Amino acid sequence: KKAIAQLNSPSDIQIIWHPFELNPTMPAQGIDRKTYRTNKFGSWAYSQQLDAQTIQAAQADNIGFRYDLMAVTPNTLKAHRLTWLASQQGKATEMAERILKAYFTEGQNIAEVAVLAQLAEEVGLGPDVVAFLNSGEGVEAVTALEQQALASEVRGVPSVRIGDQMISGAQSTETFLAALQAAAHQEV
Repeated sequence: KKAIAQLNSPSDIQIIWHPFELNPTMPAQGIDRKTYRTNKFGSWAYSQQLDAQTIQAAQADNIGFRYDLMAVTPNTLKAHRLTWLASQQGKATEMAERILKAYFTEGQNIAEVAVLAQLAEEVGLGPDVVAFLNSGEGVEAVTALEQQALASEVRGVPSVRIGDQMISGAQSTETFLAALQAAAHQEV
């Protein structure tokens, strides 16, 4: 957002959210976060060290990671399906940002239908969200989009495509601005 704000170009920028599950085999209810992170990183202490580094790196951007509030590492398929549904109503960015805040800042379990339904209500999605999330609707579409991401060599998050450039991981505003400027020049 900072790079877009700094862009001195009349380019029309469209933000499109694509699903990508870091843990596509995660059980539907998720896994206790301490157990999951200990197994993934070899120790809880090392996991907490990584969390502390993320917290410190994000402070300059006023992003409040609250790992201490997270009890579960969630299965994110329903959250991706909800963002997909929101995209059909022109609310994908609002929905994705609300889901991210709920998880990373508020410690909510975004694998739970009730949590996602409340978030959807907050961004103004229709009243049928619970039925949607309890159905299989959107699973095939989201899975196909995830396969496209893998085919495009996406291997982690965040991954941002700007024009023909793929930017992976947390990067500086300058990196994003340079990519936006290059893409704007390609359009001309």
